[in-house]
Amino acid sequence: MYPATEKRFIRANRITILVLFLVITAGGIVRSTGSGMGCPDWPKCFNRIIPPTHVSQLPEGYEKQYIEGRAKKNQRFARIVAFFGYPDMADKIRHDETILQHEEFNAAKTWTEYINRLVGVVVGFCLLFSAVFSFTYSKSKPSIVWWSVLNVFVVIIQAWLGSIVVSTNLMPWIITVHMLLALVIVAISIYTFYLATTMRNTSILINHRFDLLKGIAIFLLVSTVVQVVYGTGVREAIDHLNDQGVPRHEWISRLGASYDLHRTLAYISLGTTIVLFFLVKNKFSSLTLQSKYAWIVLILVGIQMISGIVLARFNVPAIAQTTHLVIASLFFGALYYLMLLMTKLKR
Repeated sequence: MYPATEKRFIRANRITILVLFLVITAGGIVRSTGSGMGCPDWPKCFNRIIPPTHVSQLPEGYEKQYIEGRAKKNQRFARIVAFFGYPDMADKIRHDETILQHEEFNAAKTWTEYINRLVGVVVGFCLLFSAVFSFTYSKSKPSIVWWSVLNVFVVIIQAWLGSIVVSTNLMPWIITVHMLLALVIVAISIYTFYLATTMRNTSILINHRFDLLKGIAIFLLVSTVVQVVYGTGVREAIDHLNDQGVPRHEWISRLGASYDLHRTLAYISLGTTIVLFFLVKNKFSSLTLQSKYAWIVLILVGIQMISGIVLARFNVPAIAQTTHLVIASLFFGALYYLMLLMTKLKR
């Protein structure tokens, strides 16, 4: 059905999507284990290609050297933030002394962060190969080429933003932007996969417009993005409580409005997903991709709710934190693809 060159692109794109979710998983592990500053510099780790395994291997006077480098990078970043109209944020970056606090060496955290970076490099090459292979569509479907090339530039920005996450000592709003940009990269990859597979296999698409179903899916997508933003706020509050020495079992009870809104949105998403599931099952055969992805979305939102309950009831275990983040990303990806599958076949 597909020419060999198109099969190559579709295969590369599929692998890229899988590796993207692997990167998000690795990032979730880094976040839940507190390993974000395991490497105080970027892109190397302690100025080495292979990071140290013992404190005796650290460069002499590295603390001062890396803090000075981070301070210079933060000053440049502050100018960019101010240029885009956020002077207060820029001022905080310039003068918040906690940003430059030194963190003691921990081999486990260093290697956790280093592996996260290695996976990030792999996804960069995957996106590059996908972009190169996309040129087979330069005449038949040029939008695939444009989106694939754009995704390479987006992942370069993402890599730069990752260095800013390190230099600003995990400033929360930058972590949020970093996560949202990861979802943008996922969405672009899924979209190019959708364009490539539906160009010749139109049986995937539908013959009638289902604006209601597509509207519900869009609402859920927006709700998911908002939950990610508020979830980052919850995580920031938990980190603050941990730094203050508050006992773990008191964390949930001390969280404020961000947690309440995050939880409310979760229940709204659960109810809306159930409605979407039954509407899709009523309109489509069980053998269609639409029906299969409706099941996937329903299962994922169920797992997401369970992981949220575990976080709330069992004092925020690290494994549940990672699960919560990864399942949210998978839910976003599956729901986005389901929304695309609601597009009416063009004749």
